[in-house]
Amino acid sequence: MKRFLLATSFALVATCAFAQDSSEKPQNGAEYEFTVIKEVPVTSVKDQYRSGTCWCFSALSFVESEILRTKGDTLDLSEMFVVGKSYHDRAVKYVRVDGALGFSAGSSFGDVFHVISDYGIVPQSAMPGMNYGTEKPEQSELDAVLLAYVEAIAKNPNRKLTTAWLNGYDGIISAYLGEYPQTFEYEGQTYTPESFRDYLGINTADYINLTSFTHHPFYTQFPIEVRDNWRWDTAYNLPIDEFMEVMYNAIDKGYSIAWGSDVSERGFKGSGIATVPDVDIRPGAGSDQERWVGKEESGEKAENTTGAEKKITQEMRQVEFDNKLTTDDHGMHIFGIAQDQNGNRFFMVKNSWGDAGNYQGIWYASDAFVRYKTLNIVVHKDAIPKDIRKKLGIK
Repeated sequence: MKRFLLATSFALVATCAFAQDSSEKPQNGAEYEFTVIKEVPVTSVKDQYRSGTCWCFSALSFVESEILRTKGDTLDLSEMFVVGKSYHDRAVKYVRVDGALGFSAGSSFGDVFHVISDYGIVPQSAMPGMNYGTEKPEQSELDAVLLAYVEAIAKNPNRKLTTAWLNGYDGIISAYLGEYPQTFEYEGQTYTPESFRDYLGINTADYINLTSFTHHPFYTQFPIEVRDNWRWDTAYNLPIDEFMEVMYNAIDKGYSIAWGSDVSERGFKGSGIATVPDVDIRPGAGSDQERWVGKEESGEKAENTTGAEKKITQEMRQVEFDNKLTTDDHGMHIFGIAQDQNGNRFFMVKNSWGDAGNYQGIWYASDAFVRYKTLNIVVHKDAIPKDIRKKLGIK
Protein backbone atom coordinates (compact mmCIF):
# COMPACT_ATOMS: atom_id res chain seq x y z
CA MET A 1 0.00 0.00 0.00
CA LYS A 2 1.15 3.57 -0.67
CA ARG A 3 1.34 5.16 2.73
CA PHE A 4 2.07 8.75 1.70
CA LEU A 5 -0.93 10.84 1.00
CA LEU A 6 -1.82 8.12 -1.54
CA ALA A 7 -3.47 5.55 0.69
CA THR A 8 -4.88 7.83 3.35
CA SER A 9 -2.90 9.66 3.54
CA PHE A 10 18.39 15.50 8.92
CA ALA A 11 26.66 14.86 11.39
CA LEU A 12 27.22 18.21 9.56
CA VAL A 13 27.22 18.13 5.77
CA ALA A 14 30.43 19.71 4.55
CA THR A 15 29.37 20.29 0.96
CA CYS A 16 26.20 21.48 -0.69
CA ALA A 17 25.22 21.08 -4.33
CA PHE A 18 24.04 24.68 -4.23
CA ALA A 19 27.11 26.74 -3.30
CA GLN A 20 26.53 28.08 0.20
CA ASP A 21 29.25 29.57 2.43
CA SER A 22 29.33 28.64 6.09
CA SER A 23 28.72 32.31 6.83
CA GLU A 24 26.22 34.14 4.63
CA LYS A 25 27.31 37.76 4.32
CA PRO A 26 24.56 40.33 3.89
CA GLN A 27 24.29 42.09 0.57
CA ASN A 28 22.53 45.19 -0.74
CA GLY A 29 22.51 46.72 2.72
CA ALA A 30 20.88 43.77 4.45
CA GLU A 31 21.15 43.93 8.22
CA TYR A 32 21.35 40.20 8.91
CA GLU A 33 24.47 38.06 8.95
CA PHE A 34 23.90 34.31 9.14
CA THR A 35 26.14 31.48 10.24
CA VAL A 36 25.13 27.99 9.16
CA ILE A 37 24.57 25.53 11.96
CA LYS A 38 23.68 22.64 9.71
CA GLU A 39 22.60 22.15 6.11
CA VAL A 40 21.56 19.37 3.79
CA PRO A 41 22.77 19.19 0.16
CA VAL A 42 20.41 20.73 -2.36
CA THR A 43 20.42 21.25 -6.10
CA SER A 44 20.54 24.64 -7.81
CA VAL A 45 17.85 27.27 -7.36
CA LYS A 46 15.24 27.28 -10.14
CA ASP A 47 12.73 29.92 -11.26
CA GLN A 48 9.04 29.14 -11.59
CA TYR A 49 8.61 32.69 -12.96
CA ARG A 50 5.05 33.39 -14.13
CA SER A 51 3.55 30.06 -13.17
CA GLY A 52 1.65 28.84 -10.15
CA THR A 53 3.75 25.70 -9.85
CA CYS A 54 5.68 26.29 -6.62
CA TRP A 55 4.24 23.02 -5.27
CA CYS A 56 6.04 21.13 -8.04
CA PHE A 57 9.32 23.08 -7.98
CA SER A 58 9.62 22.72 -4.22
CA ALA A 59 8.59 19.08 -3.99
CA LEU A 60 10.92 18.07 -6.82
CA SER A 61 13.72 20.05 -5.15
CA PHE A 62 13.00 17.97 -2.05
CA VAL A 63 13.10 14.76 -4.10
CA GLU A 64 16.37 15.84 -5.71
CA SER A 65 17.84 16.28 -2.22
CA GLU A 66 16.62 12.82 -1.30
CA ILE A 67 18.44 11.43 -4.35
CA LEU A 68 21.58 13.32 -3.29
CA ARG A 69 21.22 11.80 0.17
CA THR A 70 20.67 8.22 -0.96
CA LYS A 71 22.62 7.99 -4.24
CA GLY A 72 24.94 10.99 -4.23
CA ASP A 73 23.65 11.96 -7.69
CA THR A 74 22.87 15.55 -8.64
CA LEU A 75 19.81 15.59 -10.88
CA ASP A 76 17.49 18.15 -12.42
CA LEU A 77 14.04 16.59 -12.65
CA SER A 78 11.35 17.77 -15.05
CA GLU A 79 8.76 19.94 -13.36
CA MET A 80 6.57 20.07 -16.43
CA PHE A 81 6.34 16.29 -16.72
CA VAL A 82 4.72 16.39 -13.29
CA VAL A 83 2.62 19.48 -14.02
CA GLY A 84 1.17 17.95 -17.19
CA LYS A 85 0.30 14.64 -15.55
CA SER A 86 -1.22 16.47 -12.61
CA TYR A 87 -3.39 18.57 -14.88
CA HIS A 88 -4.56 15.36 -16.60
CA ASP A 89 -5.61 13.74 -13.32
CA ARG A 90 -7.26 16.93 -12.12
CA ALA A 91 -9.39 17.22 -15.24
CA VAL A 92 -10.64 13.66 -14.86
CA LYS A 93 -11.69 14.33 -11.28
CA TYR A 94 -13.13 17.75 -12.10
CA VAL A 95 -15.41 16.31 -14.73
CA ARG A 96 -16.31 13.34 -12.54
CA VAL A 97 -17.63 15.66 -9.81
CA ASP A 98 -19.39 17.97 -12.29
CA GLY A 99 -16.98 20.86 -11.74
CA ALA A 100 -17.35 20.94 -7.95
CA LEU A 101 -13.58 21.00 -7.45
CA GLY A 102 -10.88 23.63 -7.37
CA PHE A 103 -9.17 23.87 -10.75
CA SER A 104 -6.13 26.12 -11.01
CA ALA A 105 -2.34 26.04 -11.32
CA GLY A 106 -1.97 25.49 -7.59
CA SER A 107 -1.69 22.06 -6.04
CA SER A 108 -0.04 20.20 -3.16
CA PHE A 109 3.16 18.29 -2.41
CA GLY A 110 1.19 15.07 -2.42
CA ASP A 111 0.32 15.63 -6.04
CA VAL A 112 3.99 15.25 -7.00
CA PHE A 113 4.24 11.94 -5.18
CA HIS A 114 1.05 10.67 -6.81
CA VAL A 115 2.47 11.46 -10.24
CA ILE A 116 5.83 9.83 -9.49
CA SER A 117 4.09 6.73 -8.15
CA ASP A 118 1.60 6.43 -10.99
CA TYR A 119 3.59 7.66 -13.99
CA GLY A 120 7.28 7.77 -13.02
CA ILE A 121 9.59 10.75 -13.53
CA VAL A 122 12.04 12.05 -16.15
CA PRO A 123 15.05 14.39 -16.09
CA GLN A 124 14.67 17.97 -17.25
CA SER A 125 16.61 17.19 -20.42
CA ALA A 126 13.98 14.64 -21.47
CA MET A 127 11.06 17.06 -21.12
CA PRO A 128 11.95 20.75 -20.70
CA GLY A 129 8.26 21.62 -20.98
CA MET A 130 8.77 24.98 -22.70
CA ASN A 131 6.91 24.48 -25.95
CA TYR A 132 5.23 27.87 -26.08
CA GLY A 133 7.93 30.34 -27.06
CA THR A 134 9.29 31.76 -23.82
CA GLU A 135 12.52 31.10 -21.94
CA LYS A 136 10.88 30.77 -18.53
CA PRO A 137 7.50 29.38 -17.46
CA GLU A 138 4.67 31.73 -18.38
CA GLN A 139 1.50 29.74 -18.04
CA SER A 140 -1.46 32.05 -17.56
CA GLU A 141 -2.67 31.29 -21.08
CA LEU A 142 -2.37 27.55 -20.57
CA ASP A 143 -4.16 27.75 -17.23
CA ALA A 144 -7.02 29.74 -18.72
CA VAL A 145 -7.44 27.47 -21.73
CA LEU A 146 -7.49 24.29 -19.63
CA LEU A 147 -10.01 25.74 -17.20
CA ALA A 148 -12.34 26.84 -19.99
CA TYR A 149 -12.07 23.42 -21.60
CA VAL A 150 -12.94 21.38 -18.52
CA GLU A 151 -15.73 23.78 -17.57
CA ALA A 152 -17.29 23.21 -20.96
CA ILE A 153 -17.02 19.43 -20.60
CA ALA A 154 -18.38 19.41 -17.05
CA LYS A 155 -21.39 21.46 -18.18
CA ASN A 156 -22.08 19.28 -21.22
CA PRO A 157 -25.89 19.45 -21.62
CA ASN A 158 -26.01 15.99 -23.20
CA ARG A 159 -24.61 14.52 -19.99
CA LYS A 160 -23.01 11.67 -21.91
CA LEU A 161 -19.34 12.36 -22.50
CA THR A 162 -17.74 11.75 -25.86
CA THR A 163 -14.73 9.51 -26.30
CA ALA A 164 -12.75 12.51 -27.57
CA TRP A 165 -12.79 15.00 -24.69
CA LEU A 166 -9.80 13.68 -22.74
CA ASN A 167 -7.66 13.23 -25.86
CA GLY A 168 -8.47 16.82 -26.81
CA TYR A 169 -7.55 18.05 -23.35
CA ASP A 170 -4.26 16.11 -23.33
CA GLY A 171 -3.54 17.55 -26.77
CA ILE A 172 -3.63 21.06 -25.32
CA ILE A 173 -1.16 20.06 -22.62
CA SER A 174 1.17 18.50 -25.20
CA ALA A 175 0.98 21.59 -27.39
CA TYR A 176 2.20 23.77 -24.52
CA LEU A 177 4.47 21.43 -22.56
CA GLY A 178 5.59 18.95 -25.22
CA GLU A 179 5.03 15.23 -25.59
CA TYR A 180 5.71 12.94 -22.67
CA PRO A 181 8.80 10.83 -23.47
CA GLN A 182 8.06 7.13 -23.68
CA THR A 183 11.79 6.36 -23.46
CA PHE A 184 14.88 8.54 -23.08
CA GLU A 185 18.66 8.29 -22.67
CA TYR A 186 20.35 9.12 -19.39
CA GLU A 187 24.10 8.56 -18.88
CA GLY A 188 24.22 6.02 -21.67
CA GLN A 189 21.22 3.99 -20.54
CA THR A 190 17.67 3.87 -21.90
CA TYR A 191 14.84 4.38 -19.45
CA THR A 192 11.10 4.76 -19.32
CA PRO A 193 9.65 7.22 -16.78
CA GLU A 194 8.74 4.26 -14.57
CA SER A 195 12.13 2.53 -14.80
CA PHE A 196 13.90 5.86 -14.13
CA ARG A 197 11.86 6.28 -10.94
CA ASP A 198 12.89 2.81 -9.88
CA TYR A 199 16.54 3.44 -10.79
CA LEU A 200 16.48 6.54 -8.60
CA GLY A 201 15.03 4.48 -5.74
CA ILE A 202 12.10 6.81 -5.05
CA ASN A 203 9.65 5.01 -2.75
CA THR A 204 6.72 7.35 -2.31
CA ALA A 205 5.43 5.30 0.65
CA ASP A 206 8.38 6.59 2.71
CA TYR A 207 7.21 10.21 2.72
CA ILE A 208 4.89 11.57 5.38
CA ASN A 209 2.66 14.64 5.34
CA LEU A 210 2.38 16.50 8.68
CA THR A 211 0.39 19.45 9.97
CA SER A 212 -0.67 21.01 13.29
CA PHE A 213 -4.19 22.29 13.92
CA THR A 214 -6.74 21.85 16.71
CA HIS A 215 -9.94 21.50 14.72
CA HIS A 216 -9.11 17.81 14.34
CA PRO A 217 -7.72 15.48 17.04
CA PHE A 218 -3.96 15.23 17.39
CA TYR A 219 -2.27 11.99 16.28
CA THR A 220 -4.97 11.38 13.68
CA GLN A 221 -5.10 12.14 9.95
CA PHE A 222 -7.33 14.58 8.10
CA PRO A 223 -7.45 16.26 4.68
CA ILE A 224 -6.32 19.87 5.11
CA GLU A 225 -9.26 21.98 4.02
CA VAL A 226 -7.70 24.15 1.34
CA ARG A 227 -8.54 24.53 -2.33
CA ASP A 228 -5.21 23.25 -3.60
CA ASN A 229 -5.66 19.92 -1.83
CA TRP A 230 -7.85 18.78 -4.68
CA ARG A 231 -6.91 15.12 -4.29
CA TRP A 232 -8.23 15.29 -0.70
CA ASP A 233 -5.00 13.80 0.65
CA THR A 234 -4.61 13.53 4.40
CA ALA A 235 -1.96 14.79 6.83
CA TYR A 236 -0.94 13.51 10.24
CA ASN A 237 -1.83 16.05 12.93
CA LEU A 238 0.73 16.91 15.64
CA PRO A 239 0.82 19.46 18.48
CA ILE A 240 2.96 22.38 17.37
CA ASP A 241 5.85 21.65 19.74
CA GLU A 242 6.17 18.09 18.43
CA PHE A 243 5.70 19.36 14.88
CA MET A 244 8.69 21.70 15.34
CA GLU A 245 10.63 18.88 16.99
CA VAL A 246 10.21 16.89 13.78
CA MET A 247 11.60 19.76 11.72
CA TYR A 248 14.70 20.29 13.86
CA ASN A 249 15.29 16.54 14.12
CA ALA A 250 15.02 16.18 10.36
CA ILE A 251 17.78 18.70 9.64
CA ASP A 252 19.93 17.33 12.45
CA LYS A 253 19.70 13.82 11.01
CA GLY A 254 20.46 14.91 7.42
CA TYR A 255 16.98 15.14 5.93
CA SER A 256 15.40 18.15 4.24
CA ILE A 257 11.78 19.28 4.37
CA ALA A 258 9.14 20.23 1.81
CA TRP A 259 7.49 23.28 3.38
CA GLY A 260 4.04 24.71 2.65
CA SER A 261 3.48 28.16 4.12
CA ASP A 262 1.51 31.37 4.05
CA VAL A 263 3.79 34.08 2.65
CA SER A 264 1.26 36.92 2.40
CA GLU A 265 2.64 38.36 5.64
CA ARG A 266 4.34 41.63 6.58
CA GLY A 267 7.26 39.60 7.90
CA PHE A 268 7.85 37.64 4.69
CA LYS A 269 10.17 40.06 2.92
CA GLY A 270 11.38 40.21 -0.66
CA SER A 271 14.88 40.63 0.75
CA GLY A 272 14.94 36.98 1.81
CA ILE A 273 13.84 37.18 5.45
CA ALA A 274 10.70 35.79 7.10
CA THR A 275 9.90 36.85 10.67
CA VAL A 276 6.85 37.66 12.78
CA PRO A 277 7.26 41.30 13.82
CA ASP A 278 5.49 42.12 17.04
CA VAL A 279 3.01 44.38 15.26
CA ASP A 280 -0.52 43.85 14.03
CA ILE A 281 -0.23 45.24 10.49
CA ARG A 282 -0.88 43.16 7.39
CA PRO A 283 0.26 44.20 3.90
CA GLY A 284 -1.60 44.19 0.68
CA ALA A 285 -0.58 41.43 -1.52
CA GLY A 286 2.05 39.53 -9.76
CA SER A 287 5.89 37.00 -11.39
CA ASP A 288 4.82 34.80 -8.48
CA GLN A 289 7.26 36.68 -6.22
CA GLU A 290 5.53 40.00 -6.77
CA ARG A 291 2.20 38.43 -5.97
CA TRP A 292 3.29 37.76 -2.39
CA VAL A 293 5.97 40.29 -1.41
CA GLY A 294 5.15 43.13 -3.80
CA LYS A 295 7.16 44.68 -6.60
CA GLU A 296 8.51 47.40 -4.36
CA GLU A 297 9.83 44.90 -1.80
CA SER A 298 11.87 42.73 -4.16
CA GLY A 299 15.02 44.73 -3.33
CA GLU A 300 14.02 46.00 0.09
CA LYS A 301 16.42 45.87 3.03
CA ALA A 302 15.82 43.25 5.69
CA GLU A 303 14.08 44.43 8.83
CA ASN A 304 16.20 45.42 11.81
CA THR A 305 17.36 42.23 13.50
CA THR A 306 16.74 43.63 16.97
CA GLY A 307 13.01 43.79 16.31
CA ALA A 308 11.00 41.62 18.67
CA GLU A 309 8.92 38.74 17.34
CA LYS A 310 5.63 37.45 18.59
CA LYS A 311 5.57 34.39 20.83
CA ILE A 312 3.55 31.85 18.87
CA THR A 313 1.04 29.50 20.44
CA GLN A 314 -1.10 26.67 19.12
CA GLU A 315 -4.15 28.83 19.60
CA MET A 316 -2.71 31.67 17.50
CA ARG A 317 -2.05 29.24 14.65
CA GLN A 318 -5.63 28.04 14.76
CA VAL A 319 -7.18 31.50 14.83
CA GLU A 320 -5.17 32.51 11.77
CA PHE A 321 -6.23 29.38 9.87
CA ASP A 322 -9.89 29.64 10.88
CA ASN A 323 -10.01 33.31 9.89
CA LYS A 324 -8.41 32.67 6.48
CA LEU A 325 -5.26 34.56 7.49
CA THR A 326 -3.10 31.47 7.08
CA THR A 327 -3.63 30.16 3.58
CA ASP A 328 -1.89 27.74 1.21
CA ASP A 329 0.18 30.38 -0.58
CA HIS A 330 3.55 28.89 -1.43
CA GLY A 331 5.61 25.71 -1.43
CA MET A 332 9.34 25.89 -0.62
CA HIS A 333 12.21 23.60 0.45
CA ILE A 334 13.84 23.81 3.88
CA PHE A 335 17.40 22.45 3.87
CA GLY A 336 19.21 23.84 6.89
CA ILE A 337 19.39 25.80 10.12
CA ALA A 338 21.38 28.98 10.64
CA GLN A 339 21.65 31.63 13.32
CA ASP A 340 21.88 35.38 12.97
CA GLN A 341 24.46 37.63 14.67
CA ASN A 342 22.24 37.73 17.74
CA GLY A 343 22.00 33.95 18.09
CA ASN A 344 18.43 33.62 16.80
CA ARG A 345 17.72 30.41 14.87
CA PHE A 346 16.42 30.52 11.32
CA PHE A 347 15.47 27.81 8.86
CA MET A 348 17.30 27.99 5.52
CA VAL A 349 14.79 27.90 2.69
CA LYS A 350 15.40 27.24 -0.99
CA ASN A 351 12.82 29.23 -2.93
CA SER A 352 11.82 28.94 -6.60
CA TRP A 353 12.06 32.61 -7.58
CA GLY A 354 15.49 32.44 -9.19
CA ASP A 355 18.23 34.50 -7.49
CA ALA A 356 15.73 36.89 -5.89
CA GLY A 357 16.48 38.56 -2.56
CA ASN A 358 19.74 39.30 -0.80
CA TYR A 359 20.84 35.65 -0.53
CA GLN A 360 20.72 34.37 -4.12
CA GLY A 361 17.32 32.73 -3.93
CA ILE A 362 17.62 31.53 -0.33
CA TRP A 363 15.24 32.74 2.35
CA TYR A 364 15.82 32.67 6.10
CA ALA A 365 12.67 31.97 8.10
CA SER A 366 12.64 32.46 11.85
CA ASP A 367 11.46 29.81 14.27
CA ALA A 368 8.49 32.03 15.06
CA PHE A 369 7.50 32.41 11.41
CA VAL A 370 7.70 28.69 10.73
CA ARG A 371 5.83 27.91 13.94
CA TYR A 372 3.11 30.43 13.05
CA LYS A 373 2.58 30.18 9.32
CA THR A 374 3.40 26.62 8.27
CA LEU A 375 0.47 24.87 6.69
CA ASN A 376 2.14 21.48 6.25
CA ILE A 377 5.44 19.74 5.68
CA VAL A 378 6.58 16.52 4.01
CA VAL A 379 9.52 14.55 5.40
CA HIS A 380 10.99 11.08 5.06
CA LYS A 381 9.49 8.87 7.76
CA ASP A 382 12.96 8.27 9.25
CA ALA A 383 13.26 12.01 9.91
CA ILE A 384 10.48 11.74 12.49
CA PRO A 385 11.62 10.89 16.04
CA LYS A 386 10.71 7.32 16.99
CA ASP A 387 8.43 8.30 19.88
CA ILE A 388 6.42 10.60 17.62
CA ARG A 389 6.23 7.96 14.89
CA LYS A 390 4.84 5.56 17.46
CA LYS A 391 2.13 8.02 18.48
CA LEU A 392 1.16 8.35 14.82
CA GLY A 393 1.20 4.61 14.16
CA ILE A 394 3.96 4.95 11.54
CA LYS A 395 6.36 2.01 11.36
